[in-house]
Amino acid sequence: MSELILLQANPSSPADWVLFWGHFHPLIVHMPIGFLLIAGLLEIDRLTRRNSVSPHTITLILFWSAVSATLACLFGYMLSLGGGYEEETLSSHKWEGIGVAVFAWLAWSVKSENLGRIFPFAQLLYLPALGVSLVLLLAAGHLGGNLTHGDDYLTQYMPETMRTLAGVPPKQKEVKFEPITDVNQAMVYQQIVNPILHSRCVQCHNAGKSKAGLRLDSPEMIKKGYEDGPVLVAGKSTASELVKVCLLPEDDEHHMPPKGKNQLKESDIALLTWWIDQGAPFDKKVSDLKVNDAIRPVLASLGGGGPVENGGVQVASGPAPDSPVLTMKVPAADSKIVDELKKLNLLVLPLSKEQNQLEVSAVNAHTFNDAQAAELPKLSNQIVWLKLGDTEISDAALGQVAKLKNLQKLHLEETNVTDVGLKQLKGLANLEYLNLYGTAITDAGLTELAGMKNLRTVYLWQTKVTEEGIARLKTAMPKLEVIGGISEQAVADFVKVGESKASEPKK
Repeated sequence: MSELILLQANPSSPADWVLFWGHFHPLIVHMPIGFLLIAGLLEIDRLTRRNSVSPHTITLILFWSAVSATLACLFGYMLSLGGGYEEETLSSHKWEGIGVAVFAWLAWSVKSENLGRIFPFAQLLYLPALGVSLVLLLAAGHLGGNLTHGDDYLTQYMPETMRTLAGVPPKQKEVKFEPITDVNQAMVYQQIVNPILHSRCVQCHNAGKSKAGLRLDSPEMIKKGYEDGPVLVAGKSTASELVKVCLLPEDDEHHMPPKGKNQLKESDIALLTWWIDQGAPFDKKVSDLKVNDAIRPVLASLGGGGPVENGGVQVASGPAPDSPVLTMKVPAADSKIVDELKKLNLLVLPLSKEQNQLEVSAVNAHTFNDAQAAELPKLSNQIVWLKLGDTEISDAALGQVAKLKNLQKLHLEETNVTDVGLKQLKGLANLEYLNLYGTAITDAGLTELAGMKNLRTVYLWQTKVTEEGIARLKTAMPKLEVIGGISEQAVADFVKVGESKASEPKK
């Protein structure tokens, strides 16, 4: 119930002081909720148990409930002037909120006997007025939650049996994105851009909630833009609002996502920038677009799977396709164990129809953690590709990963693993590909890799390794391809290249 009153937005831009006070609405709105609920509970207690409750106490509570409900209406109106709310829901929310204030004032007038002096039978209106105000309070609170969080906020996790009894439509299937096994063949929008938008932007820009008139849940809606015009300009990322608002300081009121929400990572912004500069295509593969030196490492961190050529420039290389672990005979995986992993939102995919080797990916399970990693060794024979990038795992999980004796490819990018965890991987004799992008690995951790004879490729962008450490590793393992050479500052400079040119977004 973080929102109670939001009135229809005025087309003209409101003054800053109006929006300032409007932002107090979420604070004020909880006061009438508390006051009215207390008044209702005291009256129920008085009627059912015949307890003596001072009429003055209830009158005082009702007075402040009416005052705070009125203030919530006022501040809600100011907040709504900023726009970005679904009109029909906003209208219903408005009148329900006004009803709360009106019936709260009516209940107070009767309880205080002010109205009784004018109308002899006014006392008969007291309980109905209080009851109606409570019902409207719940209804308005529900719609306020819908306006803020989306129309399925309360029912999003409702069990199917309860949905059937309540007449709520079946739960929509969670959006699943096809994992990237070969970055060169990845569909740029569907497999790279769309997952970024869904994880950071679609919560506030969807069919049920389209702030600023913008929806980012489909190519058609993205092309349509928002209330002030196009959200992207194909070929010009620095002129595209989609990028400009992400580059604004986080304290800026126009920065997106808003402060307090999950922010886009620098690599996310880099990918969006590259996509727009390449014309913002919705039906192209990575191999169809030009890959520059700045975006190459970011793309490569998304997945390997074989040499990827783009404009004559190698983008990434993964394990050799003729690796022995990909052709060896292993027993079929237990379907019950596979189902257990899928319940953790992990993708479990066969590498081929002929073999039983599996890829397990946490692309849709960013909350995957050390405790859940204990389920992985149950498929120690079958798992050969494991993608745990951008999850909550740490060194503790690598003790379980070390039990996957046939593991050939391992993604640990942007996790909390350290040098300590790498020590546990020394026994993975078949490991050929290791992605450590964006981790806290140092030169000390690289020494742990020296004994892994089959390791062919390791990614080290945005780690704490030094050029000297990389040189020592290459000396120890001449055939190892060590891909690093781009610092965190280099990526930051790339994604912010247009920030000085970006004009302030329209209000």
